[in-house]
Amino acid sequence: MKKFLLLGIGYLLTLGFVNAQVFSNKPVGEKQKRVIDSVKMAEYPYALPILGDKAAGAGFELPYSAGVSAQYFWQQSDIIIENIMVGFNNGQMYDVDEIIRFNKAVATASAVTVRPDIWLFPFLNIYGILGKSQASTEIGFGLWLPDGENNFTEVLSAGSLVEFNATTFGLGMTPTIGIGGGFMALDMNVAWTDVPQLAKPAKTFIFGPRFGKNFKMPNQKAVTVWVGGFRVHLSSETYGSIPLSEVFPEGSLGGRIDEGIEKVESAQIKVDTWWDGLSPVDQNNPINKAKYNKANDVLERASNILVAADGAISTIESSTVQYSMDKRPADMWNFIIGGQYQFSKHFMVRAEYGFLGSREQLITGVQYRFGL
Repeated sequence: MKKFLLLGIGYLLTLGFVNAQVFSNKPVGEKQKRVIDSVKMAEYPYALPILGDKAAGAGFELPYSAGVSAQYFWQQSDIIIENIMVGFNNGQMYDVDEIIRFNKAVATASAVTVRPDIWLFPFLNIYGILGKSQASTEIGFGLWLPDGENNFTEVLSAGSLVEFNATTFGLGMTPTIGIGGGFMALDMNVAWTDVPQLAKPAKTFIFGPRFGKNFKMPNQKAVTVWVGGFRVHLSSETYGSIPLSEVFPEGSLGGRIDEGIEKVESAQIKVDTWWDGLSPVDQNNPINKAKYNKANDVLERASNILVAADGAISTIESSTVQYSMDKRPADMWNFIIGGQYQFSKHFMVRAEYGFLGSREQLITGVQYRFGL
């Protein structure tokens, strides 16, 4: 139970694709009167954004209408894996819930992304996402078996480090508004992360509200700071197929399967001993019957899975593993702080850090803007 249980974490690779903080801003106050008048009087020279000339005529300072940014991000996050089904060589699928339990599932990812964007309207930016990622997942899991009282005990434990590459593509938009240098931005995007071992790309929806302040400096330079939140929602179901040789290197699985079969047989003996030790009256007790039937059901499933795996490893080079599961982030929200330095209206760099909960992320980026 290693790689094929964890390939659904491709959604982590979309978390760094967020907007640089440029926005349409309306200067206010007597000190800004000269700026306001110059903006109103200047003829707006670009086709985008739509209604850009009217926004400029109303006194709004507009960023250049098109841009391209490159970003690097790193992040680490806990994930929850549930409702796991596995099978071998396109045979019967087995429910491994209760039997296989995870005590650790930590995903780490790094990526480089490119994001072209345009201002469609003065207060709405739309963009595309294209990224290449490297990721790894470190897990710890165990085989849990019941006794006659349905008390589960971990009888085997194992761990694994999984590494893979992925490609992400997506679309996003950012409604935003600024007054007096203060701004609000509601960044949101939908992205698909294509992991070769998955049957279909993992779909993710990101929502990131940000609130900040821009501080102007001479010669078009500026410093921007912000705080906000970051919410991740993903399509939970993941399924696919993978060669068994990629899950377990040849020779690494046989001994663990034999040990697992011995543990199941030992647990079955304990359950039968408990049942046989009950009086006829206690055996007719519906509660005891339910405990006995559940223990037998779990042990039978565990035995069937191990026997199927044992048969598959005899032809490991040609065998495959089929899987399906639900996955979700341990925490949907985390807190973010960020800053940006603008060298000019054309060129800017930024950094953002996310923390709290079980997700931590760091994003750095550079952006170039121009008029269309």
